Amino acid sequence: NQPTWFLSALTFSNLTMPAILRFVARLSKNGLHKLFAALTAVSVLQKFSYSDTSHFRTRCTPRALCHPLIWNLTRFHPFSALVEVAMGVVAARSVMLDTEEESKCFRVNPLAYFVAAHASLLLRVTRFDYNDAIIRSTLFVPLYTRFLMTMHRDCLSASPFAITRFFGSEAMKFMGGLSLPVFILHGPIGQIFYKKAVAARLWGGPMPRRFFPVYLLVVLLCSHAVNEGFVKSARVQQLASRATQWLAARTEGMLQDAA
Repeated sequence: NQPTWFLSALTFSNLTMPAILRFVARLSKNGLHKLFAALTAVSVLQKFSYSDTSHFRTRCTPRALCHPLIWNLTRFHPFSALVEVAMGVVAARSVMLDTEEESKCFRVNPLAYFVAAHASLLLRVTRFDYNDAIIRSTLFVPLYTRFLMTMHRDCLSASPFAITRFFGSEAMKFMGGLSLPVFILHGPIGQIFYKKAVAARLWGGPMPRRFFPVYLLVVLLCSHAVNEGFVKSARVQQLASRATQWLAARTEGMLQDAA
C-alpha cells in the first residue's frame, strides 16, 4: 500500500545519507541556502513534469492522461524522496550553524509560518484549482521547513511562544510516538471497513460516514498497541541496533569515490 511505497523510497534515501551528510557538513550557511534553493528547484521541476499531464489542476483532463501510476511515480519516486530528505538535512544543518547573535535576531513566532504553510493548501479549492504536487513543492514544503527551523530556534529561547510549548507538551509527544504506526496501519485498517470487496464480505458493505470516528479510534488503539509492544520493545531495538552495526561494518566506504 501507499505507506510501504513511501518507506521503500525513504529507505533508498537513508542509504545515501553517509555521502550526503559529509558533503552538507562542509558547507557554510550561505552554501546551505544555495543548496536548499537548488533542491527546491529540482523538486518543483519534477512536479511541473507531472502537472503538465493535468494542466496544473487537481482534476485531470483528459482522464486517459491521468492514470494513478503517474501520480504514484511522482510522490513515491526514490529520487524525489531523496531530494526532500536532503532539504530537511540542509535545514537542520543551517540551524546548527546559528551563532548566539543570529539566534536572537531570529525571534519570530513560528505560528506565522505554520499558518502560512497550511493556508497554501486552500489554493486547491480556489478557482485556480492547483494540484497538490505544485502547492507542496512551491509553497508548503518551503514554508513548513521554515516553521520547523523557527520553532527549533524558539525552543532554545528563555520564553518560547505558545505554539512551541504546545508541540513540546506531553500530549503531543505521545501523539508523535503514534505517528509511524498510524501511518502504516491506517491504510490496511481502512480497507477492512471501506474497501468494497473486503467490507462486503465482512460487514455486508462499506461502513457509513457516521462510522468514521470509530474507524479513527480503532486506528489509534491499534497504533498504540504496536508502539508499546513493538516500536518500544527492548528486544526489537536490540535487533535493530545489531542489524545497523552489521550493515555499517560491511558498507563502510562503499559510497566514497576511492579505491
